Amino acid sequence: MNELDFSQINWNEIGSSTMDTIQMLLISGLFTLILGLPLGVVLFLSSRSSLGLMKVVYTVLSFIVNILRSVPFIILIVALIPVTRAIVGTSIGVTGTIPPLVIGAAPFFARLVETSLREVDRGVIEAAHAMGASTGQIIFRVLLREARPGLLAALTITIVTLVSYTAMSGMIGGGGLGALAINYGYYRYDTAVMIVAVVLMVVLVQVLQMAGDRLVRHYTRK
Repeated sequence: MNELDFSQINWNEIGSSTMDTIQMLLISGLFTLILGLPLGVVLFLSSRSSLGLMKVVYTVLSFIVNILRSVPFIILIVALIPVTRAIVGTSIGVTGTIPPLVIGAAPFFARLVETSLREVDRGVIEAAHAMGASTGQIIFRVLLREARPGLLAALTITIVTLVSYTAMSGMIGGGGLGALAINYGYYRYDTAVMIVAVVLMVVLVQVLQMAGDRLVRHYTRK
């Protein structure tokens, strides 16, 4: 094992990899929210419906979500290489990592959204129905508003999970701090760079978690 030598670290490369990781988190987090939130709402509504068609919708969507959640991300990202290339034209780098990150995280987030909506007081929903509120009004003015702390907590958990996903994507050239840690720590035995990359990922997770917890506390008090 090489001696630790932090003086030889290329800090510009560290900074560039950190920005790549943040970029991956921002883009994949946004698309995960855009796709996962409506999917979670549909799962919740279809699970409560007494209509046969909606029960079929729930069964199919739940089955797909469970499959995507059960596949380890490192396997998922490899299996999705043809799909990724078809969508963005490459399967490596920051761009090539976004589609598998979203496909891996959106079902996970959707299930957390469904769970959060289940915790909304049933009486509030029934009261909105009694006052003649439409389905859209109930979703936006009741469900999403009442479940806001839980949804923020779910989003925080998902984004923190995305940090570990970006690290795993480094195994196949995904870029970011994960790729840096693997390329230097594993292939070149440069432990110093690997330690710095790991510390930065830990700091990133702590910052994200603290920011999420603060938002949850803010909306819980309201």
